[in-house]
Order: sequence, then C-alpha cells, then structure tokens
Amino acid sequence: MKMRLNGKTAIVTGAGSGIGRATARLFAAEGAKVVAADLSDVVHETVAGIDGMIAVQMDAGSEPDVEALVATACDTFGGLDIFYANAGISGGAEGIFDSSVELWTEVLRVNLIGPALAIKHAGPKIVERGGGAIICTASVAGLRSGAGGPAYSASKAGVINLVQTAAQQLATSGVRVNAICPGLIETGMTQRAFDYARDAGKEDKLGQLNPLRRAGVPEEIARVALFLASDESSYVNGQSWVVDGGLSTSHPVTRQLFGKTSF
Repeated sequence: MKMRLNGKTAIVTGAGSGIGRATARLFAAEGAKVVAADLSDVVHETVAGIDGMIAVQMDAGSEPDVEALVATACDTFGGLDIFYANAGISGGAEGIFDSSVELWTEVLRVNLIGPALAIKHAGPKIVERGGGAIICTASVAGLRSGAGGPAYSASKAGVINLVQTAAQQLATSGVRVNAICPGLIETGMTQRAFDYARDAGKEDKLGQLNPLRRAGVPEEIARVALFLASDESSYVNGQSWVVDGGLSTSHPVTRQLFGKTSF
C-alpha cells in the first residue's frame, strides 16, 4: 500500500498529547519525517521508538522558537512540506466581564499569533519544495458562541479567517492553507471535563448535543489532518473543515415547556 506522505517532511505542534500526538504518529506511519513539537517535555514520549521522528520543546507563540523549529526541520530532513499548527490553550471559561487583559493576550498569542508565525516562517520553505500544506487547528468555538470561553472562541474565529487570508497571499505558490474545527474531543485540554463526567457516572452525557451522541477521539481529527496534508486534498484551499459529529449543524433554540418559555 502506498504511503500518502512518503518522502515528505512535516512539523506538528502541540504534539505532546491529544490531537497533536495522534497526528504526528499517523504522519510518520504514512511515510513522513516528522518534527513533533510541544512546550512540555512529554513530547519526547510521542516520538519514542518511532523512526524518522524527532522531538523539539518550544513555545508555539514565540517567533524565535517557531523560526528555529522550521530551521531544525529543514536542517535535519532537508526541507519542509507540511506544517500542522495545532498547539493551543483554552484560557478557561471566564466570561468577557471577568477576563483579564493578560488572559486575552496569552490566549491570542498562542492560539492565533502562533499559527500566523507558522505560516510566516514555514510558508517560504514549503514554497522552496514546490508546494505543500499548512494546517491550523481552529474550533467549532470559532464558528459561533457556546463552545468555549470568549478569548478562546475569538482566537479560533481568527484562525478561520487567517487561513482564508493566507491562502490568498500564497496564491500560485503551491502552498495550500486549511483549518480543522474540532468539536468535543478528548485531549489534554478537555481531560478535566472527561474525568469529571466519568467520576460522576455521566460519561454518556459527553457529546450528547451532537447527532452522533458521543465525543470524538484524537485519531478522528488526525485522519482529517492527514487528508489535508496529502495530495488527496490538492484542490482544497482556504477552508475550515468541521469535525464535530454534527454539533454545528444546529443553532441553540428556546424550548417551550408546558406552554411557558424556558430561559
């Protein structure tokens, strides 16, 4: 069976756990040389025992770190074909009136400036290889309210627009830029919610708002990332792929209970 990323070099950020770890390992299984990057030292566990993978600890929202990460990939594997800007933070669930400027600044730095830096520094290197793919993790929270805190949601809405803008600015270069909008996925970011539900005997409530009536797993996002990274998606550009079990197909409604409006 032909491996879909054979001969390619990829960077995956946020690869210490969850979606990033699953994607880095899938890319490697599909033939890519992979630089797995994360702020945490657990990223070394991601690459353990897997040929063609190296781990780098770095801050995805730091320009010197991103620039050095791209240089490491090029120096180690001879170039760069794919960058998956997946690293992100939740910023908690504080409302607009309770959030500090410092919280907003940090969430936007990692979640939005981070992908922008990935595009800025990886884009030209991917152009040198004749084209390739940049993928960014957005979120259903970036589509409409109700799926995350204000700062997180705003940062992910920014990512959705960022990939549209970047796709235009990289026109004719052969570099495609797309985003993935996950729904409720069990990752390091959401682990506390999953653990709480299990401890309370309410695991069946996880994902109950989407038509599939379940939460997703990181591998389900990784498979979409693989498609967007591969030549199979050669005519997909500037798009945000929603992978949420159907959650975003419906808007919130005001339900009628016994003839009275429920608030």
